[in-house]
Amino acid sequence: MSAEPPASAARTPRPPLPIALDAVGGDHGAAPNVEGAVQAARAGVPVLLVGPRVALHAELGKHAGSASLPLTVVDAPDLIGMTEHASDVRGRTGASINVCTRLVKEGRAAAAVSMGHSGATMASALLTLGRVRGVDRPAILTHLPSKKGFVTLLDVGANADVKPAYLAQWARLATVYLRVVEGQADPTVGLLSIGEEDHKGSQLVLDAHALLRAQDGHGIHFHGNVEGRDIFQGTTDIVVTDGFTGNVVLKLAEGEAKVLFGWVRDALGGSLKTKLGGLLVRPALRGLAERMDPSTYGASILIGVRGLAFIGHGSADARAVKNALLRASRAHEADLIERLEAALAPAPA
Repeated sequence: MSAEPPASAARTPRPPLPIALDAVGGDHGAAPNVEGAVQAARAGVPVLLVGPRVALHAELGKHAGSASLPLTVVDAPDLIGMTEHASDVRGRTGASINVCTRLVKEGRAAAAVSMGHSGATMASALLTLGRVRGVDRPAILTHLPSKKGFVTLLDVGANADVKPAYLAQWARLATVYLRVVEGQADPTVGLLSIGEEDHKGSQLVLDAHALLRAQDGHGIHFHGNVEGRDIFQGTTDIVVTDGFTGNVVLKLAEGEAKVLFGWVRDALGGSLKTKLGGLLVRPALRGLAERMDPSTYGASILIGVRGLAFIGHGSADARAVKNALLRASRAHEADLIERLEAALAPAPA
């Protein structure tokens, strides 16, 4: 595999391309999607709103000044509902997520973003865009708040059963992503295990550890094994694991954050004294809530497909949609797909 070119390498500027948004995907339908798209457009990101034409124009009409923004409605009469099967994407060409990924394939959109059915989004992206050469299975890459800012975790749900080679590929993909999109020069990689020692872990972890150790200094900076507590300490910039474990970690982190804030709220509302104390610490707590809010990160990238595809929470609000669109735009401007392909290309003989 060849080394990923430095972020400072000269690049031909990309022409401005809009982001294709599945504008009816998610638990709350068009309203938060359209509002988030309006916010992103006001920040300079053009958006294609994909969904039923009449309904989306009606929703846009609720936002003053939207007619002058870089927003275009692309008709898609069908929708893969949250309770339907991901495999339904195969026969439903008019479904909004299929229209989004086709727009990317045809070069009419920079990326596809959906807050809808995550399985359908993955299936549509794979069927329409294919995989980056050298990638066996794409992974869902997400960010979690950590003591040092944020930590990048993958896979968080695309692949429950994996092979050691997948983890090694994901480490390389995540490394390139952080270099070119987040500006981290030399991100470190940790392998999630039940102990820091090299000899601890399942057979999958032991085999993956050997592969990652062999790649250390050749496209990745491998720290070694990390434990669950290391994730939020920020011991490494990247943590790789299988999709089953990663999804459990993600949902546990989100659930624990909600419970902790509930406890804090209860504690500060218990008496007059604690209520007064609560007024004093409210600004600090607001900043903490900001860091722990999933909408801060917008959406997770399905990394390893030959095109940009982002998957958000079904319960996403307008802020999450806006941040997902901004993140997708940054990935496009950074030539992420080309750089991933270069990083995983076979080394010349």
